[in-house]
Amino acid sequence: MKKFCLVVLVSVLFFGCGGDSNRSNEDFKEESKPQNVADTVDFVNDIMPILEAKCLRCHGDTGNYHVTTPEETYRLLLDDSPRASSGYAHFIVPNDLSHSLLYKKALNIELHGGGAILAYESNESKLLKEWIETGAAYELKRQSDYTLLSWNDLGMHCMDGKDFSVFSILPPYNNLNAQLIKKAGTSNKHVTSGVTITYEAAPSLNGKYNTTSLFDSNNNLKTNFWDYVGKLFNANPQPDIGLTGNQTPSRTPKALTYNANEKIWEATGLPLTPYNDDGSKNFYPLVKVTAKDASGNVLATTKVVLPISDEMDCRACHSSTAGYSYTKPSAGWENDPDPEKDFKYNILRLHDEKFPNAVANNQSALQSKGYTTYDSAGLYASAKAGNPVLCATCHASNALPGTGISGIKPLTEALHATHANVLDPVSNIKLGNAANRDACYRCHPGATTQCLRGAMGKQSNIQCQSCHGNMYAVGQHGRKGWLDEPNCQSCHQNGHRYTMAVTNTLSGALRSSSDNRFATNANTPISGVSLYRMSVGHGKMRCEACHGSTHAIYPSAHAEDNIQSEMLQGHAGTIAECTACHTTAPITTSGGPHGMHTVGQAWVSRHGGIAERNRAQCAACHGSNYRGTPLSRTFSARSFSTEWGTKNFAAGHQVSCYDCHNGPGG
Repeated sequence: MKKFCLVVLVSVLFFGCGGDSNRSNEDFKEESKPQNVADTVDFVNDIMPILEAKCLRCHGDTGNYHVTTPEETYRLLLDDSPRASSGYAHFIVPNDLSHSLLYKKALNIELHGGGAILAYESNESKLLKEWIETGAAYELKRQSDYTLLSWNDLGMHCMDGKDFSVFSILPPYNNLNAQLIKKAGTSNKHVTSGVTITYEAAPSLNGKYNTTSLFDSNNNLKTNFWDYVGKLFNANPQPDIGLTGNQTPSRTPKALTYNANEKIWEATGLPLTPYNDDGSKNFYPLVKVTAKDASGNVLATTKVVLPISDEMDCRACHSSTAGYSYTKPSAGWENDPDPEKDFKYNILRLHDEKFPNAVANNQSALQSKGYTTYDSAGLYASAKAGNPVLCATCHASNALPGTGISGIKPLTEALHATHANVLDPVSNIKLGNAANRDACYRCHPGATTQCLRGAMGKQSNIQCQSCHGNMYAVGQHGRKGWLDEPNCQSCHQNGHRYTMAVTNTLSGALRSSSDNRFATNANTPISGVSLYRMSVGHGKMRCEACHGSTHAIYPSAHAEDNIQSEMLQGHAGTIAECTACHTTAPITTSGGPHGMHTVGQAWVSRHGGIAERNRAQCAACHGSNYRGTPLSRTFSARSFSTEWGTKNFAAGHQVSCYDCHNGPGG
């Protein structure tokens, strides 16, 4: 939205004026930002929301300027070509209101085709005036009293695509979580009441919104889910309302609720689809999360991706035009002209061939669950009669609690065990024998949507099989889908980072843990299970709050995943700067996350005596030879004042005793 608003004020009002496209972002940051600006108003936090509220209604995404990010938008306003004929040097001239054309046009002091969009004495015009007169800062490093962290619980949620008229594996369903932290003090920091936390649609970095799951702006259907939700899920939510009663993120803020058992704020079951409002594909829609006090004052905001993929697609093998004879039903291909329906009908035909009495033998169980319209002739006949099939009705799925019929294979076992012996249509290798993620991406989101796009996904030697085992392992009898998952300590232990969590890809057996420094919580959420996405660590923070969502561990290959950490600490990656959640960095030897000491200048003068008394504890992160390891690397560039002068370290430097001393005894 912010980008579209500037189209109003830039492209429509000032058509024909452009910036210097040859200058780099780094040049811009250093030269365009004013120095010694008063800590009052800035562009990112104060001016963009005004443009968003006042401009989009009339101008939408029209115009001749395409603004991509706040940074590039700011460049356009401050670094555009002069217009001598108009008497104004630039759209914005820092500290010079009379020569800033943006202000003149916004108040209609200079003729504006849309009239005054800001009243002269309004709070918005005063903010714009103050911003220009105090230097037109891009973003000020303010000391907020609160930190808001938000995340989706999975790296990618999946749905069946646009069509739900034949069968469904997963509905549109996304979970948004948050924790609000009071920065002062070191105890009672979680804010659990007396505030309102809301979510609303935010523009992606290309400026596009996803505010509804019904129709795009060209009246094209995003999904027909609500036409069939009653028959599939025995529920009847209104359009744009999900199975848990929460609404698709829109321009109107909606509330999260506090879950006292889980100790998080949450909005579950958000029914998102991977389509922007203009119909373009977007697997990573953004939402803005805002915390306000009882008086409506904003305490903190953040932005987070709610990923959703429809790439869970079986048509590569099961469409009538795939040319893959192995999957051709004995009754012949369906040849439905709608590709969204065609492959699904073919799958139901195959299911009926293999299990011709599946419905007839389970009618009583189906009807006891409220499914009274299944045709005893089979699943294909049921779907053809307008009664779509929910796979989890018979095949239990922990993604849809309470589903399944006793004695029938769970869904994850049925699907993976069956397909492990299928030949990949491209490589001609059995899917279960493949050693890379291409086999998994035949069905799971990845080839396009990059489900595994976080820090681990960037490494070519880490595949899906590295953590989960191969398809035979995932489909083995007795494995609990969505619950029997790899844990952090299988790879992160004893100062090492292994690239394989499993010791046997065929069985999926995990490496035993030698320490619990990076361990997930035992028996979470149930006995015998330790899920990363539900574990907590330092200060009772969810692990995902600081490290990122499953499959999208910070830093992510997708820019929008990194927005929150960049907003909080100035760089992408794990939320690791103490001042992200503390007013000042607490001084501690081992009380930080995972037993860390304080990071920063304060530690320089304090670490010597501590290291001398117990040098062994340093080895966990700095290595047995004290020359540094990946655990001692800096997340950002650092400068420290020492008795030998200033020491500068680039981001990623593995800090060691030899940086300042002649080893640990020097």
